[in-house]
Amino acid sequence: MTPIGTSAASVETLADLLEQLGGIPPRRVRARPFPGSAIEQDVLDVYGHEGRLCELVDGMLVEKGMGFRESFLAMALSAILWGFVRQHNLGLVTGADGMVRLASGLVRIPDVAFVSWDRLPGRRVPVEPIPGLAPDLVVEVLSESNTEGEMARKRREYFTAGVRIVWLIDPEGRTVEVFVSKDQSTVLDEGQTLDGGNVLPGFTLPLSELFAELDRHGQADANGS
Repeated sequence: MTPIGTSAASVETLADLLEQLGGIPPRRVRARPFPGSAIEQDVLDVYGHEGRLCELVDGMLVEKGMGFRESFLAMALSAILWGFVRQHNLGLVTGADGMVRLASGLVRIPDVAFVSWDRLPGRRVPVEPIPGLAPDLVVEVLSESNTEGEMARKRREYFTAGVRIVWLIDPEGRTVEVFVSKDQSTVLDEGQTLDGGNVLPGFTLPLSELFAELDRHGQADANGS
């Protein structure tokens, strides 16, 4: 695999480093291992010892920015996708801890991803914890700490690696931006229907149904609370 990331030669200050990562908050960049020295094993170690999900970017561990609502919406979507993919035996769907190596030294963790059998070695479930592959479809659910620069960089990396479609979900605005290249997209609102394009032919999802998951609530108990 060839590198996709940005050269570290241009980084002289902490501000440069954060800008290179897309202007993300400094609290998401781990100081240990020292920035620039992290490797894939560090991603696995932090997850194994602390339960924290970190992506590996330019030798740095960058914590995933995801809250409870975003995680819940990603899980709801992954369940819907998996139902369709499993029914037609098209491949695999991974959730918010599905790590993939997009290139040497670059590990990303999409919130949801679909990988067709054709992209999986031997057309089987990988046994390695961080397989080297590019999903066909990647879903990112925006959270408060995600920046426009960060998401633009992710899209560039995804499409350079061979991803075919990226869905960028905004839970607050209740929209889905469908990217077919790093800079070509269509925004769908809550009243429209999302489809799988040529990646998942036949898949459709009214977005009103997806975003309605955010309005779920339990019935009041006997005391009216």
